[in-house]
Amino acid sequence: MSELSVKNYRRICVINWFLAPPLFLIFAWPYRISSQILEVHALYSIPGTLLFALPFTLTLLHGHVAMALGHLHMHHFYDWLRNKPLTYGIFYHDILVSTRFRLILLVLSFAIFAGGLV
Repeated sequence: MSELSVKNYRRICVINWFLAPPLFLIFAWPYRISSQILEVHALYSIPGTLLFALPFTLTLLHGHVAMALGHLHMHHFYDWLRNKPLTYGIFYHDILVSTRFRLILLVLSFAIFAGGLV
């Protein structure tokens, strides 16, 4: 079986969907617990938690694609997702694999945390 087949792309996509919620919860709890310990208001804590967990989750899902296909062939999978916007690629956008975007989300989460402390 070729790693560049549509069947393999579907498998990778479905595995990523199943991995996303538990990974998100694993990365969300440290921010949420530290917000509760330092008594950050929920108005700041919840959006900060979302912005904190999302980049880590996206990084691991991107790493899963890299391990499944190899670094040189990842763009084939992302092109396939881009061409399936109403089915498999419904949650995909090119910016999600950008390291700069993920770092911006992380910095925003820390800024929200600091703003909630004041």
